[in-house]
Amino acid sequence: MRTSCFQSLKNHFLIATPQMADPSFAETLTLICEHSLDGALGVVINRPTKLTLGEIFRQVGIEYPDVWSESQSVVYAGGPVASERGFVLHSNDRFWESSLNVGEGLNLTTSKDILVAMAHNKGPSHALVALGYAGWGAGQLEQEMAENTWLTCAASPAIIFATPSEQRLTAAASSLGVDLHLLSGQVGHA
Repeated sequence: MRTSCFQSLKNHFLIATPQMADPSFAETLTLICEHSLDGALGVVINRPTKLTLGEIFRQVGIEYPDVWSESQSVVYAGGPVASERGFVLHSNDRFWESSLNVGEGLNLTTSKDILVAMAHNKGPSHALVALGYAGWGAGQLEQEMAENTWLTCAASPAIIFATPSEQRLTAAASSLGVDLHLLSGQVGHA
């Protein structure tokens, strides 16, 4: 296997192009949290669910939460893999039991301690909670990139935490100077 051409997309956004036929990823913006020769893991950041953070706190059995836990903050569908498992994408002002550094200013945590801290208003300054993740096996993401189903750009905490979910995909594409509405859904070469 040739490794000299490998370029990690960790801490990058995957912007679904109109060629994306998989309904799990059509019109999604995914943050790549880990990428190696063995595969990739990402979290979709623009698919809100009907669940709220307060409901998640109750489901995981966090007792006596502060008023903040009644928050109507939205929980996101992070991807089609392990959709019952929670992932917290957050600012890296603190580390938790199972934190993975994604890049400057971003961590991904899967341990319950972060939810307990958030329920008691002691969590990170910025957080996005998702159920499930997106996963790719060895070479799978690279193949999809070669098929032009994704555009990539450096991740931006401002897009994740300060941009409304329905505007995140467009904002990431705009950072590249691309208007997704002008891209053709037809695959081919000129």
